Amino acid sequence: MNILITMLGTKILILQSWRTLLLSVCLGVTAYAEAPLNEGAISVKTLAEVETRVTVAGSEVVKLAPADRLVPADQVIYTLEVRNTDSSAATTPTVTYPIPEHMVYIANSAIGPGADIAYSVDGHSFDKPENLKVPAGDGRLRPATAADYTHIRWQFRHSLKANSTAFVRFRALVK
Repeated sequence: MNILITMLGTKILILQSWRTLLLSVCLGVTAYAEAPLNEGAISVKTLAEVETRVTVAGSEVVKLAPADRLVPADQVIYTLEVRNTDSSAATTPTVTYPIPEHMVYIANSAIGPGADIAYSVDGHSFDKPENLKVPAGDGRLRPATAADYTHIRWQFRHSLKANSTAFVRFRALVK
């Protein structure tokens, strides 16, 4: 049984293995990693940034800055640092990240080298975008759009070596 604890606005998810404790807060949401109990400790650190444009030596350069002040229509780049902190490899870990309620996922922006990416519209079942359906106003089902996604899941196709890190990323707009 997974346990989700909220302390002073910070969410902590303790997975089935008591060795696997992760704290990852970014704009009020928690990412979590899933791995077999006998695999190592997988932790996820989330970084939310925005692009800023600065002029350096007469040329415009795009830099990333912390997303600490946001307004509607700002585009946020979420980078998840997936770290295996154990001394043994973690076999094909899975990382699931909820899209914050005040954000809208930008279609086709999720990347994760060596990972299969799936989406959810309910937080429970995951699939490719073309297979996702949501209720339409008339009671029928319609194809889901990126704005309907509630979670993103990265399933790594390979083991994550001991004491190593992988990065996955996606973009979202502030509602």
